[in-house]
Amino acid sequence: MKTILLIEDNEAIRETTAEILELANYTVITAENGKVGVQKALETRPDLVICDIMMPVLDGYGVLQVFNRNPDLSGVPFIFLTAKTERNDFRKGMDLGADDYLTKPFEESELLSAIEGRLNRFTHLRPDYDMKQEGLTQFLDDARSVGNLNSLSVDRKSHSIRKKQYVYSEGDDPTRLFFVKSGKVKTVRNNTDGKEFITGVYGPGEFFGYFALLENREYTDSAVTLEDSELLYIPKEDFLQLVSSNPTVSQQFIKLLAGRVGEREQQLLGMAYSSLRRRVADTLLRLYNQQPEALIQFSRDDLAALTGTATESLIRTLSEFKQDGLIEINTSGSIRVVQPEKLRRANW
Repeated sequence: MKTILLIEDNEAIRETTAEILELANYTVITAENGKVGVQKALETRPDLVICDIMMPVLDGYGVLQVFNRNPDLSGVPFIFLTAKTERNDFRKGMDLGADDYLTKPFEESELLSAIEGRLNRFTHLRPDYDMKQEGLTQFLDDARSVGNLNSLSVDRKSHSIRKKQYVYSEGDDPTRLFFVKSGKVKTVRNNTDGKEFITGVYGPGEFFGYFALLENREYTDSAVTLEDSELLYIPKEDFLQLVSSNPTVSQQFIKLLAGRVGEREQQLLGMAYSSLRRRVADTLLRLYNQQPEALIQFSRDDLAALTGTATESLIRTLSEFKQDGLIEINTSGSIRVVQPEKLRRANW
């Protein structure tokens, strides 16, 4: 049963509208002003909001701004109720991201039709997509439906890239977003001495190459396959549609993209302030968390570049971890993390 938050300062309208919604089999939460409505929304996240514009304490525009800025409430379908029909009132609400308007007085059928239309439209996008199980294709299909993005490219074929091949190079102009269907890709930068620093490692279900697209500038790093890989390409025009055309689509898409931002910041902080053993442990844990059951199959040079240390120092630290029983190293050099919790809790 869907939950609707009804925010209306007129008691008669509030009670009558709530009764209609309850008879239509919706769970209804009511509030007499915008401030109370926001408080109730934070307690119980509604599936849809119906909100009057002209109210004391906090008006409807203020309520919508709070919803847009709060990650726990953003993306909730929002319908304004208004007795005013001037064009500038409609424009202001649309600029803030309102999904629909109902002008008072309204018919019962108008109310229910508007609610059904908003809920049906927004149910196509799910909270989470399994990006390792055709989740990207499902998301793009849903995005086309929800956002009316009919011009999104239909070509979803994968591109096979052999090991150690460049996907793009520093200084190239970005023309597409990349998605890893299988394999692994590293992004790297070189310092003035020519030493390589790995800025990220991307495995199945992950995007890369989007910072240059968002900032509309040349790539500041290079992307190289660590093993034979299959990549999907999303053209720049489609990428821009997904992040700008529809608030709900863009919010969901940015969530899919943004998982690596915090990880990169944590990596840089670790390099600046953590001990060598802590940095090596954190690097192993990041790779382990990507694929817990898989072996870590990186060259020692790549692991050193990812950790931000010399290869000799990395090898010495790995030997210490092996002696402590935290990892196993097989004859081919592949690493298995056998005690991840001890690695995570260790305070070196």
